[in-house]
Amino acid sequence: MRTLVDLLHGGAAAASAIRSVEGAPPLAYGELRALAEQTIRDLNALGIGRGDRVAMVLPNGPTAASAFLCIAAGATAAPLSPGLTAEELEFNFGDLRAKALLVAPGSAPEAREVAARLGLGIVELVPQAERGAGSFSLDALAPAAPGPCLPGPAGEDDVALVLHTSGSTAQPKIVPLLQRNLCASARHIVAALGLGPEDVGLNLMPLFHIHGLMAGLLAPLSAGAQVACAPGFNGLKVFEWLDQVRPTWYTAVPTMHQAILARAPRHRPQIERARLRLVRSSSASLAPQVMQELEETFRCPVIEAYGMTEAAHQMASNPLPPLARKPGSVGLPAGPEMAVMDERGSILAQGQVGEVVVRGPNLTPGYEANPEANAAAFHGGWFRTGDQGVIGEDGYLRLTGRLKELINRGGEKIAPIEIDVVLMDHPAVQRCVTFAMPHDKLGEEVAAAVVLREGNSCTERQLRDFAAGRLADHKVPRHFVFVRDLPQGRTGKLQRIGLARKLGLIG
Repeated sequence: MRTLVDLLHGGAAAASAIRSVEGAPPLAYGELRALAEQTIRDLNALGIGRGDRVAMVLPNGPTAASAFLCIAAGATAAPLSPGLTAEELEFNFGDLRAKALLVAPGSAPEAREVAARLGLGIVELVPQAERGAGSFSLDALAPAAPGPCLPGPAGEDDVALVLHTSGSTAQPKIVPLLQRNLCASARHIVAALGLGPEDVGLNLMPLFHIHGLMAGLLAPLSAGAQVACAPGFNGLKVFEWLDQVRPTWYTAVPTMHQAILARAPRHRPQIERARLRLVRSSSASLAPQVMQELEETFRCPVIEAYGMTEAAHQMASNPLPPLARKPGSVGLPAGPEMAVMDERGSILAQGQVGEVVVRGPNLTPGYEANPEANAAAFHGGWFRTGDQGVIGEDGYLRLTGRLKELINRGGEKIAPIEIDVVLMDHPAVQRCVTFAMPHDKLGEEVAAAVVLREGNSCTERQLRDFAAGRLADHKVPRHFVFVRDLPQGRTGKLQRIGLARKLGLIG
């Protein structure tokens, strides 16, 4: 299996592939394959073929799921958040070299306007739910740029997907992922989670992010499993969907898990009826306290994994029972090779802290049109992740933080994750995020934003005293900010960098 067309031919012939949480009949694997083949023909007729980039601005759900599969099978998919501004859309369309825009009927007026101004083709995706969840037809509203295209299904070395890195501190970089990269990553996730045709996944993740596209969608489909697609994350609806869809697993980011746990006490009957065999967490560090509470709530193992866009998502994963799941660790290498490297590019021994590096078949061949970034990120065949961590004698990887998120307090490098874990042990703290606060003498000082549990109270002094009993003095936060919620990105990840400014603590 080295292309998405191969992946679609791997599913069970009569089984359901894509399901909806909103009542449409399921779409079977055979119908999904036929839809992909028809979509490739329709795209070719519009002058869009292998290597041509289709920007997709679609609401989450089964149609976005099948559209991604079908577009990427014969062209290059560039899924984008429907929440982008006109300025952001214009940058993305130009930087990603989109040839056409795919939108749902009556949606995305700003995207349409920007696409028309830039001369992109505009294609409407018309849902045909009566034929199965995710079924659609294409309706061309504006032609793509004239010229020949490479017709037919994509080959293993064709680019299937292009995404931007987050760009939180610099210009975002373009990550091209080949057909074989996606298929390799799907195999790795299937192996890590033991997915098979009997599984039903509930996808809560957005389908413009590598986590949702790979773990939520492609991996289970490559195993012949079913995917039930939600129209977006809704903490109030999750328990209803557990009853309706009867999933055997779901994957999400820690902020989503915490939102689910906050509502769990009011939904005990649905939890008792649930048939989850695992819960997966990725895209940000999961506090051990949250992992424990999830396992106690759903009575199943919580599998924390570690992934990046550049590696088509998964790089490491805690294993399924009977092997050990280790809270605070992202597990064992789960697909690619993994090591820890020092600043000079030498591989370090187990137990030494350094930068996490990976290499393997799921890894992008390199950032697009960015030789400087490639020179910095790739060394001797290894990709430098930008994450600091340590591999123990047991082979498990423990992340100590993003290198660019480390707090430099008077020359002392402090990993904010370590402080998060300590603060989460306070009985009044529901969520927290530690971040750097500018300081005129030290350069940076340690600060923390805290969400208190409902009905609890706590003072800044009490939290500081609590932390002082568990941390070295230079790691104890000097500033605490009590907030109702923590700032998140569009994919639900917490935003540490620039948090002092976002919270209005500095001008």
